[in-house]
Amino acid sequence: MNEALKEVLDLLDLEQIEADIYRGRSPEERIQRVFGGQVAAQALVAAGRTVPGDRAVHSLHAYFIRPGDPAIPIVYNVERVRDGRSFTTRRVLAIQHGKAIFSMSASFHIAEEGVAHQAARMPQVPAPETLPLFQDRMRDLVGDIEPWREWLSRPRPVDARYVTPLTWEANRDPSLRGSETQVWFRYDAELPDDPLLHVVLAAYASDYTLVDTVLLAHGMAWGASNVTGASLDHAMWFHRPLRVDDWVLYAQESPWSGQARGLARGQMFTPSGELAVSVVQECMIRVTNP
Repeated sequence: MNEALKEVLDLLDLEQIEADIYRGRSPEERIQRVFGGQVAAQALVAAGRTVPGDRAVHSLHAYFIRPGDPAIPIVYNVERVRDGRSFTTRRVLAIQHGKAIFSMSASFHIAEEGVAHQAARMPQVPAPETLPLFQDRMRDLVGDIEPWREWLSRPRPVDARYVTPLTWEANRDPSLRGSETQVWFRYDAELPDDPLLHVVLAAYASDYTLVDTVLLAHGMAWGASNVTGASLDHAMWFHRPLRVDDWVLYAQESPWSGQARGLARGQMFTPSGELAVSVVQECMIRVTNP
C-alpha cells in the first residue's frame, strides 16, 4: 500500500469529539481548497458511524456551500433524522470557521429482496491493463512544465486508466472534444472487507472527473485554459456492493452546460458489467478573460 492511499485511509478515520460530532483533517499540503470528494467521504463516514451495521447506505444528496480550508480541521455534526424499521436517515453538516461548508443527507437500508432489472449497459471499452497510466499520458503532454512535473511524480491512491481523451489532449486538438468520459479506476492495494469503506472510497473517487467531463466538451483544461470551477451539488445512489480495490469503469457524460454551470452524470460498473453506482453532479464553470 503506497503512502498516498495510507493518507486517504487516515483522513477517513475521523476523531469523535462528542456524541454524533466528529472531526476530520485534510492533507498537509496547502492546496487552494479541500477536495470535494474528501469532504463527501468524511461526511459519509460520520453518518455511517451512527447507523447499525446491518444497514447499508443506498443514497446521498449533498451541497458544497463554501470552499474548505485545508489548514484547519473540519467538524461534522450528524443529525439522526429517522430510524425506521427498514430505512435510516441522517443529515450531516460540515463546519469550518463557525460556518457551514457542506451539507449532506444520506439514507441507509436493510438488505431486502425485490424485483430487479438493469437497463444500463456497460460500454464496450478496452481492458484497463491495456491502457496507459493517467500520469504517463499527462507527462507526455506537460513535459517539464512546473508545477505539473512535481504533481505527476507524487504517489496516487487511485490507479486511473482513461479510455477517452484527457482534457489537455482536447485542449490541443479540437477534434477530440466530446461530452463523455470513460475511465477505469481502482485503489492501489487490497482493502479490508468493510462494505462502508468501499462505498466511502467510491464517493471519494466520484468527484475526481465529473467537472472534467463538462470541460472536455469545450476543449478546456485546468492549467491550460482561463477557467475556474467547483462542485456545487452531488448525488449518488448505491445499487449493489462493489469493491474499489478491483477495477471499476466510471462512465460519465455531460448533457448540458450554461449560465456558468454544467451538469454531469456518471455510472460505475463492476468488471462483470453490473451497475453498482449512479452519480449526478452540477458544477460551476467560469471563464476568465476568454
